[in-house]
Formats: sequence, structure tokens, C-alpha cells
Amino acid sequence: MTVTGWLTIVLFAAILTALALPLGVYMARVYTGERTFLSPVFAGPERFLYKLLRVDPAHQQDWKAYARSVVLFSLVGWLLLYAILRTQHAFWVPHLLNPMGFHSGTWDVSFNTTSSFMTNTNWQYYSGEVTMSYFSQMLGLTVQNWLSAGVGIAVAVALVRGIVGRSGHSIGNFWQDIVRTVLYVLSPIAVIGALILASQGVIQNFSHYLTAHTLTGLTQEIAMGPVASQEAIKLLGTNGGGFFNTNSAHPFENPTQFTNLVEMLLVLLIPAALIFMYGRMTGRRRQGYAIYATVMMMFLGAAAVAYIAEAHGSPAQHVAGLHTHVIAGSGGGNMEGKEQRFGIAGSALFDVVTTVTSCGAVNSAIESYTGIGGAVPMANLSASEVIFGGVGTGLYSILLYVLLAVFIGGLMVGRTPEWLGKKIEAREVKLAGLGILITPLAALFCTAMATATKAGTASISQAAAGTPQGFSETFYAYLSQANNNGSAFAGYTGYIAPKAGNIGAHGIKFANILGGFDMMLARYAPILFALAVAGALAGKRVSPAGLGTMRTDNPTFVVLLIGVIVIVGALTFFPALLLGPIVQGLTGHLY
Repeated sequence: MTVTGWLTIVLFAAILTALALPLGVYMARVYTGERTFLSPVFAGPERFLYKLLRVDPAHQQDWKAYARSVVLFSLVGWLLLYAILRTQHAFWVPHLLNPMGFHSGTWDVSFNTTSSFMTNTNWQYYSGEVTMSYFSQMLGLTVQNWLSAGVGIAVAVALVRGIVGRSGHSIGNFWQDIVRTVLYVLSPIAVIGALILASQGVIQNFSHYLTAHTLTGLTQEIAMGPVASQEAIKLLGTNGGGFFNTNSAHPFENPTQFTNLVEMLLVLLIPAALIFMYGRMTGRRRQGYAIYATVMMMFLGAAAVAYIAEAHGSPAQHVAGLHTHVIAGSGGGNMEGKEQRFGIAGSALFDVVTTVTSCGAVNSAIESYTGIGGAVPMANLSASEVIFGGVGTGLYSILLYVLLAVFIGGLMVGRTPEWLGKKIEAREVKLAGLGILITPLAALFCTAMATATKAGTASISQAAAGTPQGFSETFYAYLSQANNNGSAFAGYTGYIAPKAGNIGAHGIKFANILGGFDMMLARYAPILFALAVAGALAGKRVSPAGLGTMRTDNPTFVVLLIGVIVIVGALTFFPALLLGPIVQGLTGHLY
């Protein structure tokens, strides 16, 4: 551990807060229909899109109509993306957009990839630079990076409207929310982010792949492509799908320590700003600050544990004598699977940033982390996207936990639970409970199916089969997909290059199909429950606060909220964590 490493973590948190606060104020103005400084730029395109979609933005929807719009929009997006992936080699695709002549992947890989990008997961069972054409990357995957992020933000805004609503059952108009999200929120930040990344060396071209001659006389093919434009939105929308197989560890995606900082800020910027937006839209800024304090404390705790674990190494490294090998600039510790230009602090922080959200971008190999270091991303995912979480998904997930904490707090003091003046009754608690538990249930069920069947175990790497590492690979895969995250313990696979006599090919298809349904169930079921909570709260009357009203904006409530999150996560996932990374971290075995 070094002073520079700790300063990196602290300064990152400070810069994030300084940027997120004004952005949250701006977003509150966007979603309450107020004029912003970008209105002169986007008012015209906004009206054009309403005409193109044939929607009336003034028409308000109840939660059921809003949910139908979300499902319909996502279904159409799924069909279009699947068609693009299956026809990327068609004759009508210009050579400029497929210069390497890549053919489409198998149907099961396309199914998994389509489900992945539609659900904001961006789980990748393929290597982008040898599988995807520029056509698929730009018109397929990148477009869904925008739209899936927009859906999550729209649902979060709808839930906030339900919480503050005082008349009727309206929670807004989905079509207006998605249009304003893309135009006023995602577009300006993504453009600025892409320009910054491109200026630092992230490539943006349509070139044929280059051939380099090495010093040993061999040749090496260097992949090209329009990377910067996809990189910015993949991070800003907490998508995470890498243009290249090694994702943000690739120098064409993340070339310097400065771009590493920019990319981490892009990932957490909107999730953090949405919390401040909530405080503004509800008129309870202190409650927004309390929620922000909750998630920031948990985030910093995870970052500290990951950094300490990687800086010290594991018992296996001590046994093998690896810990004594100090790499320049790393300060010692576990540098396996990490880029030297980022170091341990930059790698561990990036890992935490992308696993507290639904962003699967990585700049190091998570499976190469120590047992305790590898348990941190699993613990982050076990919190089910409440430590900042994805764009939109983080806010509506933490608000469901707030509702549950208010209910539990009310029972503890023997009074009717109230939240912002609205009584919390059995219906809201049941809906919130189902919304919270569906993600853990999906992850654990799929892990059980994958570890208890021959088809499922075929996806585990041979070196890790029958070991804690093998269980960790499997559990992390389905936990990551259920949380719409997309990062992986890389040993678990869902793709084998097509050739005769592939052993385990049946198991690979099993992983693709099971993972696809895992992602879709864990994405849309919580959305429906969150919208149902919004509908239930929108029609409730507001009662003035009294002496018995429990405050939700003080340190006591912050402690209660953290306790509820930890207890729910511990009760659902702690046994699985024991079987995998914790056992590995306490033994002298690398696998």
C-alpha cells in the first residue's frame, strides 16, 4: 500500500461528488420539464422525435401503461439487435462496416449477446475484435448501450414521480422520458467523454486491421475500429461491453492513468447524480444526501478492502514466494492480471467502481485477484445494485431498500411507517420485497443449475474444475448476469470456436441460453415491481409529519439502511461466498 494509492481513492470520491451534485440539479430540471441551458439545442430534435414516434408527451401514463411501453420498446430493440447480429455478413452491409468479412456467430451466442445488451448487462461470450463487424458494433451494440441505459433512468424517474405524486395515479410518460434522457442527459456527456478519450489515444477509425512485423520476425495483427464513440457510452450508461476482448485493459480503450480516471468517473457520474436528483425532485435534499452518504460509505469500504487485499497478496502467494517479487511502481502485492500502468490502486478501484454498478468494464483480470480481493466484487454484486448501482437501476433499487428500511424502522418503534408523508402498507412492502429478492433468486437458481448438471459444469475451465475457484467462476457468472453487470471470472466460458468434435459444446449452449434468461428475468421483473410500487404510492394522500414520524435524513437512518442492505445480502449470498472466494482466500491453493 502507498500514500499515492490511498490518495487516488479519496480524490476520486471527492471529484465524483463535485461533478455529480450539479448534474443532479440539472437532471431534476430536465425531468420536471423546466427549461435548461441545452433547451435551445435539443428542443427541435425533441419535437421531431415525438412526431416520429407518434406520441403525445402531454399524455400521462399510469404504472401499467408505463410498464407496457417499457416492455414493448425493449422487445422491439431485442428483435432489431438479434437481426443485426445474425446478418452482419449479409451482402447489403457495406465493406467499410465489415472490412474483415466477419460472419455471424452461432444462434445461441447471438441470443445471449442480444439479451445481454438489451438488459444493460453487456456480458460477452465472444471476443469483439475477431467476432463483431463495425456494423454490429456501431448500429447494434452501441445503439443498445444508449437505449438500455435510457430505459433504466426512465424507470427510476417514474418511481420518484410516484413517491412525490399527490394526485391520481400518473407517473409520467415513458416516451417523453426516454427521449429526454437520450437527448439532454446521455448525448452531451457521451460526446464530451468520447472527445476526451480520443484526445488521449483511444482510437476512432474504420480502417482495415493492421499487420505489424515484430523484432523476432513474426507478424501480428492489430485490430482497429470506431472505439472512442462506443467506449464513452459503454461507461456512461454503465453498460461495460468492450470493443476488444480485454475491455478497458486494452491500450486502445484505456491508454493512460488519466483515461483510467476519466472512465471511472463516467461510470459513476449518472448513478451518483440521480441520488441528488431524487433529493431535488422530492424537495427533501437532506434525504438525498443521506442516501448518498449510505452508498458512498459502502463504496469506500469496498475500495479499501480490495486495495488492502491486493496490496498484501494471498496466502498462496506467500507459500509460493511470489509476494517477494516487487514490480516497479506497484508497491508490492498481487500484480498478477493487472496492467502496470494502472498499478494495484488503479486496478482495485476500477474493479470496485464497475462492480458496485451494472457496468462490466474491467481493466484487470478479476479471476487473478486474491481470494479476499475477489470476494469484494462478489459482495458488491450481492448488494443487488444498491451501492450506486447502474444508471437508473441503482436509484430504484436503493429506494426499494429505503422503503423496506422505513417499514422495519416503523415496526421497531411501534408506529405506522411513513415515507415522505405517505403511509407504507402491506402492498408496498410486498412489492418492494419481491423487487429486492428476484435478483438473488435468479442468480442462485442459475448457479445451482450450472453446478448440478453435466451441461453446466462443461463451461468451467479444466484447471478450476472441482475447486473453490471453479465454483467462484460459475457463481460469479450468473451473479454478474443477474445484476446486469457483465464482468466475469474469465475461466467460465459460453463460446467455443466452431469445429468438428467440440467437447462440451452442449454445455456451452446451455450456458448461453440459461444466462440469457437469467439476464432478462433479473432486469425486467425488478422494473415491473418498481413501477408497481410507483403506482401504489402515486395515489396515496400525504399526511403532515408528526412527533412520531421517523426521520429518513439523519445518521440513524443511514445506519439502519446500511444494516438492512448488509443483512439481506448476507442472508442470501453469504453461504455461496463461503464456498468460493472466502475458502480460497483462507487456503494455500491458487485454485
